[in-house]
Amino acid sequence: MISRNRIKALTAAVLLLATTFGSRPLLAQATLLQNAPGRKVLSLNGSWNYIIDPYENGFYDYRREAFDQSKTGKGGYYDNQKPSSRQETELIEYDFDKSAALQVPGDWNSQDPKLLYYEGTIWYKKSFTLTPKAGKRYFLYFGAINYESHIYLNGKKLGKHQGGFTPIQYDITSQLSPSGDNFVVVKADNTRRPDAVPTINTDWWNYGGITRDVFIAETPTTFITDYKVQLAKNEPGTLTGYVQLSGEGKAGQSVTLSIAEAGLRHTLKTDAEGRATFRLPARKLKVWSPQSPKLYAVSVSSGADVVQDRIGFRTIETRGQDILLNGKSVYLRGISMHDENPLIPGRARGEGDLRMLLTWAKELGCNYVRLAHYPHNETMLKLADEMGLLVWTEVPVYWTIAWENPATYQNAEAQLSDLISVGKNRASVAVWSVGNETPPGEARLRFMTSLVRKARALDDTRLLAAALELHRDGFKVTVDDPLGAELDLTSFNEYMGWYVGGKPSEITQYTFNIKYNKPVIISEFGGDALAGYHADADTRWSEEYQEALYQNQLKMLSTIRGLRGMTPWILADFRATRRQHPVYQNGFNRKGLISSTGVKKKAFYVLQTYYRQMAQQYDGK
Repeated sequence: MISRNRIKALTAAVLLLATTFGSRPLLAQATLLQNAPGRKVLSLNGSWNYIIDPYENGFYDYRREAFDQSKTGKGGYYDNQKPSSRQETELIEYDFDKSAALQVPGDWNSQDPKLLYYEGTIWYKKSFTLTPKAGKRYFLYFGAINYESHIYLNGKKLGKHQGGFTPIQYDITSQLSPSGDNFVVVKADNTRRPDAVPTINTDWWNYGGITRDVFIAETPTTFITDYKVQLAKNEPGTLTGYVQLSGEGKAGQSVTLSIAEAGLRHTLKTDAEGRATFRLPARKLKVWSPQSPKLYAVSVSSGADVVQDRIGFRTIETRGQDILLNGKSVYLRGISMHDENPLIPGRARGEGDLRMLLTWAKELGCNYVRLAHYPHNETMLKLADEMGLLVWTEVPVYWTIAWENPATYQNAEAQLSDLISVGKNRASVAVWSVGNETPPGEARLRFMTSLVRKARALDDTRLLAAALELHRDGFKVTVDDPLGAELDLTSFNEYMGWYVGGKPSEITQYTFNIKYNKPVIISEFGGDALAGYHADADTRWSEEYQEALYQNQLKMLSTIRGLRGMTPWILADFRATRRQHPVYQNGFNRKGLISSTGVKKKAFYVLQTYYRQMAQQYDGK
C-alpha cells in the first residue's frame, strides 16, 4: 500500500514519465477518419485466402532477417508471387489463390477446428478492383486486427500496428494500381507477449485475425478528417467542438455545421492548420437520455466533402456522491459484456450480434453497459446511442502490465487515444476507463495517472474511471487505491461469495470503508452457474447458488453510502481458455446471466426485479 504522503511525489513523476514515454508508437497511423464507416466506401468483407505460418517463413529468411527490411524488400508472402511462363525454373512455396479461405470479419479460431487454440501468424490476402479517380483520396480501413499486424498493398508495406481492438487506417492513394487490379496482404499475429496491451494473461479467448469490417473510404483531396460536436462541459445550452480538414488546401476554407431539425446552421473558416473551432448557443436542442435517446441528423461540410452523422447531446458530471445526467441524479443500472455472441463461436460479427446483446441488456432493465475489457466495435456505440444505453468503455490495461516499459505505455496511450477518437461524438459514452484490476504500486500509479491525464486532455466531457482492486481484512473491506484520487468514480470489482468468502448467505456480513467522497460503482461481482444444473443454494455451479449470491449481494451493496450503480459480471457466458472444468465450464466462463445457448438463468430475474425497483425510484417508471 502506498502512503498518502507519497502521492504528490508520484504524480509529479508523471510528467517525466509522459516525456520519456512519448505520445504515439513509431508506426501508428495518422489521425483516424471520424465516422469512417459513414463515408463512401468499398467493402472488402467476405472471403480472404489465408496461409498458416507458425514459423513466419513468409516474413523472415532462414537467418531470421525480415524480407521487408532487405535491400530489395522482396521475398515475403506479401509479394503474392505468381509463376511466370517458365514455371519449371521457379521455386515458389506458397500460393494464396489455391489456399483455403476465411470469412472477414471473423476470427480464425472459430472457422477451422485446427485453429481453435492457434496463436501465431496467419497471412490473409484479398484481391479487389479499384481504379483511382483524379481529385480523390483513398483510405484502407480495418476495424480491428488481433494483435500485431503488418499490412501490404500490391507488395508494398503500408505499416505495422499493435493492438487488437482499435481501428487501423492508411492512405493508399499513391499505392493503388492505375489498372484497377489490386491486392492487399495482412500478416496477423495474435501471439501473447509480456510487453503487450493486454499482456500474456487474460480471462477471455485470444481470438486471432481480422475481426471487424474492412473497407476503402473515398474522400476529396481536401477532406474532413475529424470533428467533435458536443455540449460544453456542464453547459447544456452551449454547443462546442471543432472541424479538422486535411489536404493541401486545408487553410482558409469554409466549413459549415448544420443541424436542420434544431434550426442551426453555422459557417466557419479554418485556420492555418485546417482547424475551425466553434462555441454556439444551443438552447433548442433536446437532450439525449436513456428514457429519450434523441438523436439529431448532423451535417459537416466543406467544399465537395459532406459528412453525415447522427449525434445526441447530453451532459454528465459528478457532484459529491451523485452522478448527474443532464443535471438530474441517475442510478446506473448496468451489466458487463464481452464483444462475443455466446450462441455462435467467435467474435461478434456485425450489427445483428451486437443488437442482440444490447436487447438482452434492455430486457434486463439496464440503462447502462460496461463494454469490457477493450474497445468494442464502433457499431456498438452507435447502437447504444439509438437504443438509449449509457456506456463504460475501456482499454485493455488488464491485470499486470509491463509498467516500466516505455513502449508498453506508448501502446496503451495510443489505444486510449483511438478509443476516444472513435467514441467522442457518441452521446452514450459516459465513462472512459483506463484499466481493470491493476495491482497498486509506484510504477503502476505513474503509468495509470498518465493515462487518466491524457484522457482528460483529449475529452473533458466524460467521466474517468478504472476498475480498482480491494483490500480485505475478514469481513471488513477497504477501498483506498491512490489512483482513486485521480478518478471521477470510485469503481471496484468484488467477488464476495465466489472467489472470496464462503456461502452466499455470509455475503451480507461484509462492510465497506471507502476513502473517497465520490459516486460508487461496483464494476464487477458475480459467480458461475451452469444453466440447467439445479441444487440447493449452497451448491456451487448451480443456478440456485448464483441466484442466492445475487440476492445477498444486492442486500450487502445497498448498505454502501454513495452507491450509484453497478455492472455485474456478466451478461452472457463467454469463452475463456482459463476455464477448464470438464463438467461446469468446458472452456466457458459461466458467470453469465444468460447461458451459451441463450437461456436466462434464475439470477437474471433477481437482477431484473431489482433494476425495475431502481428505475421506479430514479425514473418514476
